[in-house]
Amino acid sequence: MTEKKIVAVVGATGVQGGAVARALLADGEFAVRALSRSTSSAAAEELAGLGAEVVAADLYDVGSLRKAFDGAYGAYLVTPFFTHLSAAKELEEVGNLVEAARGLEHVVWSTLEDTREAISLDDDRMPTLDGKYKVPHFDVKGGEADALFEQAGLPTTYVRLSFYWNNLLRDLAPRRGEDGTLRLSLPMGESRISGIAGEDIGKAVVSVLKRPAETIGRTIGLGSEHLTGDEVAAAFSEVLGEKVEYAPLSHNDFRALGFPAAEELGNMFQYYTEFSEHVLSRRDVELTRSFVPSWLTLKEFLAAHRAEIAV
Repeated sequence: MTEKKIVAVVGATGVQGGAVARALLADGEFAVRALSRSTSSAAAEELAGLGAEVVAADLYDVGSLRKAFDGAYGAYLVTPFFTHLSAAKELEEVGNLVEAARGLEHVVWSTLEDTREAISLDDDRMPTLDGKYKVPHFDVKGGEADALFEQAGLPTTYVRLSFYWNNLLRDLAPRRGEDGTLRLSLPMGESRISGIAGEDIGKAVVSVLKRPAETIGRTIGLGSEHLTGDEVAAAFSEVLGEKVEYAPLSHNDFRALGFPAAEELGNMFQYYTEFSEHVLSRRDVELTRSFVPSWLTLKEFLAAHRAEIAV
């Protein structure tokens, strides 16, 4: 029997990497090597139970990454920006991944665009962060990290992600007001947001890995639906069985919420809102659905995760 090619998955215990690892395991064409800082965590043990080879690796230890990639055909690479909120650390992580990935036949890199293509640093509609970014976790990837893969000559597919619906289950879920009404406060105004279910990210990456001749060297923008805030609220209403109102926060009010990533995410939502044509044109609904024929609508995603919705 032919031995399966190995795909190493960085961040395999996170939302993105976990979805990719589970989708690869469910598909069965590739063997999965799941990278994690802790091989004894519940999430790591769950992947091992599903058939993954779980190995220890650290994004700040190139040697551990090289060892984890040794013998692999390909890899899914993602960086955990929101664990540290540091553009400098993300660039260090990407540099280490690029160095360790030399020799792989197919690298799938989770990326985003540089928002400064749409909004200049001297535009005071939103604050400039770290002196040179508008939305750092976007700008570092599209403005600096993507080029590192090209300069290294790695056979890379650049998968440009959109907002994943999983974010709506907890921190951005509807909240019940003092009058008892559930309200969705997504700071999107009247614009549309491009979104995708976490599990569909995994399925799309499986399709990408199966089509190297078609996908290497390309940027593929994923987004299964482009929805208004009212449409998102309507999906919640149907799944929760009660009316959910859409009452968006302003971007300034969101930035003022005070949690560590409030400014970063406030800027992100303002970018989504005020530059929607720039955002949506970079996320192809029809292409996404061709990579994931069994894609989930937001309503289907919320219904599947009903018990996780923190209202």
